[in-house]
Amino acid sequence: MQIIVRDNNVDQALRALKKKLQREGVYREMKLRRHYEKPSTAMPS
Repeated sequence: MQIIVRDNNVDQALRALKKKLQREGVYREMKLRRHYEKPSTAMPS
């Protein structure tokens, strides 16, 4: 993935990056992984 910063406008480039990440489902994936539990600890004994 590549984002081009034009005329030192980092804010616009950051907005474009966030939009691309959201379109590709990266945020959803991060949210799922943040609360990941290993199967061995998730199973009640």
